[in-house]
Amino acid sequence: MIHGFTGAPSSFAALCERLPPQLEVWAPTSCGHSGPTPPQVRCTARQFGERSAAPLGGDSLPVDCAGSFVGEVDRVAAWLSGNGFENGVLLGYSLGARLALGLLVRHPQLFARATLIGVHPGLQDGAARQQREASDERWCSLLQREGLDAFASQWQAQPLFDSQRSLDPKLLEAQRRVRLGHSADGLSQSLRCCGLAAMPDWSAELVAIEQPVRLGVGQLDAKFRALARRMAAALPDVTLHEEPGAGHNVLLERPAAVAAWLLSDLGS
Repeated sequence: MIHGFTGAPSSFAALCERLPPQLEVWAPTSCGHSGPTPPQVRCTARQFGERSAAPLGGDSLPVDCAGSFVGEVDRVAAWLSGNGFENGVLLGYSLGARLALGLLVRHPQLFARATLIGVHPGLQDGAARQQREASDERWCSLLQREGLDAFASQWQAQPLFDSQRSLDPKLLEAQRRVRLGHSADGLSQSLRCCGLAAMPDWSAELVAIEQPVRLGVGQLDAKFRALARRMAAALPDVTLHEEPGAGHNVLLERPAAVAAWLLSDLGS
């Protein structure tokens, strides 16, 4: 399970609590993010759910980036293969889904199937890539100039997350605590190394992915719904699920639905 930008392994706690305790969950901390020590967590679903109540702590060091998006993909793959992971189920959300797509493209032998939530295949247009790079740099500037608290407020205020306004305030506060557990330097590093502008365009590689892939997207997330439909037309073995009433972060908004997807796929 690979978390999104500003998230952490604990972002999967609500999902893991809905999975059978005998399942083993591998949850790396993505580069630039601060997390548990060691930064890559391997634990059962039940243990993961119990651990999630503990704060991450802002004093933990962020995981170093490997210098590029591809480098981060290969770093995660090396950790998995080095610890004996094989023939597993891959799950990623947003940034984590983009990294997961990279794993399917570059290291397909590790995985039997994948679920990608809110995934982007990569920017195809050079001008769009430059615009995204400039946007990411503005976020980095905000992080360095005003700090994590101001950044977290403005990040949450994006229209992409409008659907979260109806969520339990305690859930949103827990999400904010995870974001504040990182560092300005670390998140800036993540944006520069693993932001969408730094990601290769893997649109052409979709047709070669042999594993069954489930694309999950919130029905209210118009941009990513269109991207998911485009990807579904290219992937050889794909299931597209548009979750009613949910926005971009289906993992946060509908953990029970994501658990049902995983259990259905494991059963098949």
